[in-house]
Amino acid sequence: MEKQYSSNGTNNDNEASERREFIKNMMKFAWTGYKKFAWGANELRPISKMAHSGSVFGAGNIGASIIDALDTLYIMGMQEEYNEAKEWVASNLDLKNAKGDLSVFETNIRFVGGLLSAYALTGENVFMKKAKETADLLIPAFDATPSGIPMALVNVRSGRASNWGWASGGCSILSEFGSLDLEFRYLSRITGNDIYAKKVQKIREVLMEIEKPDGLYPNYLNPNTGKWCQKHISVGALGDSFYEYLLKGWIINNKNDTALKGMYDAAVEAIEKNLLYKSSQDQLWYFAEMKNNRAEHKMDHLACFIAGLFALQSSHETDLTRQKHFLELAQNIAHTCHESYVRTATGIGPESFRFTSSAEAVAIREGEKYYILRPEVIEGFFYLYRVTGDPKYRDWCWSAAQAIEKYCKVEAGYSGIRNVYEKSVSHDDVQQSFFFAETLKYLYLVFSDNDVIPLNQWVFNTEAHPLPVE
Repeated sequence: MEKQYSSNGTNNDNEASERREFIKNMMKFAWTGYKKFAWGANELRPISKMAHSGSVFGAGNIGASIIDALDTLYIMGMQEEYNEAKEWVASNLDLKNAKGDLSVFETNIRFVGGLLSAYALTGENVFMKKAKETADLLIPAFDATPSGIPMALVNVRSGRASNWGWASGGCSILSEFGSLDLEFRYLSRITGNDIYAKKVQKIREVLMEIEKPDGLYPNYLNPNTGKWCQKHISVGALGDSFYEYLLKGWIINNKNDTALKGMYDAAVEAIEKNLLYKSSQDQLWYFAEMKNNRAEHKMDHLACFIAGLFALQSSHETDLTRQKHFLELAQNIAHTCHESYVRTATGIGPESFRFTSSAEAVAIREGEKYYILRPEVIEGFFYLYRVTGDPKYRDWCWSAAQAIEKYCKVEAGYSGIRNVYEKSVSHDDVQQSFFFAETLKYLYLVFSDNDVIPLNQWVFNTEAHPLPVE
């Protein structure tokens, strides 16, 4: 797609360079705190100055922040820090030492994805070796079910696989088993071992054959029966990255996999038909959730990724009508997500926002007012800037970066905040690993030239780890 805007010359270039340097300094600060107080652990508590580990990482120190930061450090030209990270991976990374249950999804998108991206960018074989070792530990989750739909959790010591107890009576989650394709197929591509591609191909076959209610994909699937569980549909939590991987799987295969694009087109058509709304007061476009055929007029911060997805789609569509339609959809959803930011005291959007007769694009419930350094709104702006060249998306990213710097920066790093509607913030004391992988990477790239990780040569996995187009 042709750029609709062009740079205004030297001043804009200087401004972009200054902003890029600012983001790089944020990365340095966050990394320094992690290295000093939590090296080798999964994450940092930047106020307590100690290690933190979310439940998705089991109970061991497996360096999630190091793996998530690898490609960002490399892209930012932070060579010394990248070398430190690479050395730790070579000498210390071994998920066989993980205690408790690992999330198959999180281990794949962060560890397998992060290592594969580092390999693709640098050609360093240690990353491919470690990616393979890690993916091999996840295979029991696939083998545990008759359908081939993997379980959510695997204990790497016992090889026992299980599902989250809270997930609709122990069903598998769409966004989780639907977000393995990019990494596993690329791993087969570079190792010459087709076991990984075969595992995700089985998932695709199940999804292609199963009946979709109104063309929609519910968020839960029983891996033993191969049938849907409760009818809950969302482009936010539990659903989101499944749709992302349908489109990106088509792009990374040089657009040869027409069956996958067909699945994506049908899924998006159903979502648009059933879940797209415009608010009554400000005509804000948003995707509601569906629970048992009733719309819940709520949109997650996570769901804002779809603005970027539609922008990416529009840039690959050859039909001008479809190109225009999906770009308009991307721009309108991004506008709504931006409104969720500007309608807070901090200039940072909440975890979820709702649409009622009296409130639009704001969190209403106390438990939805927090921000945990998430990237999805910024991600949407990044893609729209790359596709349109409209400088407002850079400005929106810069405003978000300034707000994060002001309200999330603490003594040894960056922390989530509990209520975005209060300027006197209360911090959650966690520097999430995805802050390195996604939030800071997208901010850096939006102020970089378009030939830095160009979108026609690289596809970002859902943790923002770039993998090369075939």
